[in-house]
Amino acid sequence: MLQKHPAFAGVQGPVVVIVLDGYGIPKHDVGSAIDAARKPTLDRLLAECPNIRLRAHGTAVGMPSDDDMGNSEVGHNAIGAGQVYAQGAALVANAIAAGTIWEGSAWQEIVAATRAGDGGKAGVLHFIGLFSDGNVHSHIDHLKAMVLRARDEGVRTVRIHALLDGRDVPETSALEYVVPFEAFLRDISTGGFDARIASGGGRQTITMDRYDANWPMVARGWRTHVLGEGPQFANAVEAVNGLRARHPGTIDQDLPEFIIAEDGKPIGTIEDGDSVVFYNFRGDRAIEITRAFVETSFSEFDRVRHPKVTYAGMLQYDGDLQLPKRFLVAPPAIKNTSGEWFSKMGLTQFACSETQKFGHVTYFWNGNRSNKFDGETWQEVPSDVVPFEQRPWMKAAEITDAMIAALQSGQYKVLRCNYANGDMVGHTGNFRAATMAIEAVDLALARLLPAIDAAGGVALITADHGNADEMFELDKKTRQPAQNPDGSYKAKTAHTLNPVPLILYGKAAAGKLKLRQTDTAGLSNIAATVANLLGLEKHETWDDSLLDIG
Repeated sequence: MLQKHPAFAGVQGPVVVIVLDGYGIPKHDVGSAIDAARKPTLDRLLAECPNIRLRAHGTAVGMPSDDDMGNSEVGHNAIGAGQVYAQGAALVANAIAAGTIWEGSAWQEIVAATRAGDGGKAGVLHFIGLFSDGNVHSHIDHLKAMVLRARDEGVRTVRIHALLDGRDVPETSALEYVVPFEAFLRDISTGGFDARIASGGGRQTITMDRYDANWPMVARGWRTHVLGEGPQFANAVEAVNGLRARHPGTIDQDLPEFIIAEDGKPIGTIEDGDSVVFYNFRGDRAIEITRAFVETSFSEFDRVRHPKVTYAGMLQYDGDLQLPKRFLVAPPAIKNTSGEWFSKMGLTQFACSETQKFGHVTYFWNGNRSNKFDGETWQEVPSDVVPFEQRPWMKAAEITDAMIAALQSGQYKVLRCNYANGDMVGHTGNFRAATMAIEAVDLALARLLPAIDAAGGVALITADHGNADEMFELDKKTRQPAQNPDGSYKAKTAHTLNPVPLILYGKAAAGKLKLRQTDTAGLSNIAATVANLLGLEKHETWDDSLLDIG
């Protein structure tokens, strides 16, 4: 059990962790929707309350290097676990470098099943996933390594179903990946080996939905990848150029589906005897399409036909549900999370967000665990299925309503919530909408904080990574916002490498408690800080608390 803190009995009321998703600390005023927003509550907090900066990217959250941006999955893992685990990108890169991925039973089964095929005819190996080097959901280098290995192990036909990014990478960068990759495929397609891109579309249009928010999006992906339905083109370069011409101003993540065809026939439908690898390592946007492939009784949409394939994920996307049962690289085994240990201490917990980030304050927070711990209550606010820039306030008001009701009930000692606005709207690249998103969250905080004071509690206000703090691309040489030929700034839709704030709020802490800034302070220090605020020592595996008890 967690020990009592020797010098601090804890605050009388609840401890609340508030995650302002996508709220980084900008390096430049130009391009920061956060600086441009009218946010009197947050400005006051930063001026009057103890606050420090936390690292929320790179090795501080388990990514391979400090050149890698953070993301909501690894950020919430770190906050909830109180420690840093090597995450998907690093796990896969290491497995490929060491060769252990090829030695595993999952890869061997994929290769064997493809070579055996169906009815005496060899099958096709299909790779589906996000087609970029953003390293948040996937990395194109992982795909390249698997294609080469498949060729070397005797697979004759490979088809790739490319989900265009424009979200974790520049918004219209698709051809920077498609052009060299198609050249790579042509170069290696010799001696009877045939590897080509077969279908694709924008990641926000097909396949990569999450949290059951938009099943029609997954259905479009199924019809594209499996059935071969959609606008036809001769190759992926022509597809991107053609779709851009048909839909001027549309960024990569929103481009519609496309099919590569010869003589009017799709080159890469998925058939009985084929194998499929979904090569995203991140789980949230991989679960729904995985269910469509592996579930016998499936009712979310009409699959038309359900081919008998050998299916594998890059990782297992949900350990509790065993989705999928076959996976190429073992995910991190996250143990001793704060949610688990607070539950063991008999502390009641409340978690709330809207659909877009609900899994982050529940599944990812609890170490990739689908089930609640004893004493936990989860409340999901359904997200609207509209483009986020059209409704940048999202569900901030409804989340606040739920949090206030939970505080007023007196039932919970530890509460947490996520306001998704800064991240989801930041990803659209729409600067004005992003400022409105931040303003909506500021209004929500203005309502929530008095309820925390009324309950005798304190709040730790932080973020999982940056996004809205840097809405323009930076010039690689000058590190200043980059401009288009017409003088306008180039929109940025990806996360940032900036630190995030950690603010300690509450009348119960005023004048008594402070925060310690350290060189290594990161998201994983929050769990121990919460424990101290509860009057408890941290678990021995957690990173140190940042609470300075005066």
